[in-house]
Amino acid sequence: MRLQMIAPILFGIVGAAILAGLGFWQLERLAVKEALLAQIAAEIGADPVDLPVAGAPLVEFQAVRLDGRFVGKELHVLASTRDAGAIYRIISAFQSTGGRRVLVDRGYVPLPLKDAPRAGVSARITGNIRTPDEVDAYTPAPDPAANIWFARDVPAMAAALRTEPLLVILRTSDEAAPAIRPLPLNASGIPNNHLNYAITWLLFALAWLGMTVLWLWRIRQRLK
Repeated sequence: MRLQMIAPILFGIVGAAILAGLGFWQLERLAVKEALLAQIAAEIGADPVDLPVAGAPLVEFQAVRLDGRFVGKELHVLASTRDAGAIYRIISAFQSTGGRRVLVDRGYVPLPLKDAPRAGVSARITGNIRTPDEVDAYTPAPDPAANIWFARDVPAMAAALRTEPLLVILRTSDEAAPAIRPLPLNASGIPNNHLNYAITWLLFALAWLGMTVLWLWRIRQRLK
């Protein structure tokens, strides 16, 4: 082996090893993420239980059931879905028969139905506890006059509707003719791109080896 080839060979091997290592690391992350998603899916689909007592730590995604009535005004959160496009999420106060007053994300309506009248209604509902982290420095402030929110800010919404700072995402309701389409939680909405990342890094490793071989071939041609 000529001395001029030693540095390119080492450069190619080390670079490809680093890129391949990143690919295999993403495969490990994929296995961890799939296990986590399976656990979340099991929690979401579990048999619903009564709400945790007031002040108790909330269990994310816990399935719960409530009997009571939707009361008071609504809050409208501008959002979008892949299937329906731009929508408004409808957040209402729910007064339980046990005296609890909590927030319920009832689902969505199309933009033109934002201000359609929707009377309070008694219902037996099931859903999942959620503590969304949607507010950051770039989130616009709510527009109280137009009743438009740009994120589900649970503490602020609870203050606006005079409820506990507890949000339930509606799954089922025994309303006779619900005017709001539910958007129940499901694990498919949680991104899991580790397989794509792994494939990308491994392809980079192959490309790196290919470029190294080409480099070595050109060195050999010059040395002939």
